[in-house]
Amino acid sequence: MVDLSRLRREAVEAPESGIVAVVNHARGKDGIIPLWAGEGDLPTPQFIANAAAESLKAGETFYTWQRGLPELREALSAYTSRLYDQNLEPARFFVTGSGMHAIQLCLMALAGAGDEVVYVGPVWPNFEAAAGLMGAKRREVTLDFEAGRWQLDLDKLKAAITPKTRVLFVNTPSNPTGWTASKATLAAILAIAREAGVVIIADEIYNRFYYEGERAPSFHDVIASHDAIIFVNSFSKNWAMTGWRVGWIETSPALGQMIENLIQYSNSGVAPFMQRGAIAALVRGEEFVENQIARAETARDIFCDILTATNRVELTPPDGAFYAFFKVDGISDTRTAAFRIVDEAKVAIAPGTAFGPQGAPFFRACFHRRLDEVEQAAHRLAEWIGFQV
Repeated sequence: MVDLSRLRREAVEAPESGIVAVVNHARGKDGIIPLWAGEGDLPTPQFIANAAAESLKAGETFYTWQRGLPELREALSAYTSRLYDQNLEPARFFVTGSGMHAIQLCLMALAGAGDEVVYVGPVWPNFEAAAGLMGAKRREVTLDFEAGRWQLDLDKLKAAITPKTRVLFVNTPSNPTGWTASKATLAAILAIAREAGVVIIADEIYNRFYYEGERAPSFHDVIASHDAIIFVNSFSKNWAMTGWRVGWIETSPALGQMIENLIQYSNSGVAPFMQRGAIAALVRGEEFVENQIARAETARDIFCDILTATNRVELTPPDGAFYAFFKVDGISDTRTAAFRIVDEAKVAIAPGTAFGPQGAPFFRACFHRRLDEVEQAAHRLAEWIGFQV
């Protein structure tokens, strides 16, 4: 057995995921409605799976382009250029082994021991943990929760940045809160980063799951050619490809060789047959994406209406992403309660403790599922809440 004292402190102290803890507790139990993880219930569309299968049949099983297949980078360029009405060249895009891999590569390039990383929270716990594994000091700027809405205090954000800050991480639309920054807020964040000389990692994975238009406001809307912004994204959410583990980075082509090197020394590139599936998603998947968003919006309204009718839940329908992040009157220990809800209500949701101290009083439920299941889960939760004193 390896002596723990021989291991890096950051690895030994890496936190257990509070989301996975609930998953592990609930997995295998009969009758559970799983609202625990950040994915829908639909399998990957057949046209995407078929593209990958045809690639396998054709023998595309060898080492491939480290930066991604040229055809996929071209498809990413076309998709993103259309979405933001800009001319974004293929050289800006780099294929990664998931959105999480994209985040890790960015952190490898930017932050290490002694550096500081500032992020807007509550946030998906994987980012904070990944920064910790790099040895960086993490500084959270928490959103203010007022009158049922999440708001970013720009003065707090500016005050959190020090001469040691290397990275500002912004996830909007947000997991778990659903907070979606306006164009004006994004411009103000960018101005703060410019003044401080800090690189922004823009996690816009939920940019299509926005309920006020085709896509959420983006740093693409305010960026200038000289700005230090690295975008990270994934095929997981839009195209129901969570298990595929394919993502991408978008940034200045000047960083291309460095990013290629980091890919080489981590996973050496994404399997070409998986990339063929990703090409099909971009080229043929728009109707599927639009249908997913419409269903998620209906599910959001069903779930939120049922829970707010209890008069014991503080919840505002989120502007973006596909999570309800809510408080229940009288419940402060959400981790213990989440396990009880699994056993007693047969619904699996994530405790807010998984998302840092600011998120601790909340629960997160993913409503991106079949509508009858969402309705049933909400009624079960409402009934369970009604029995709590």
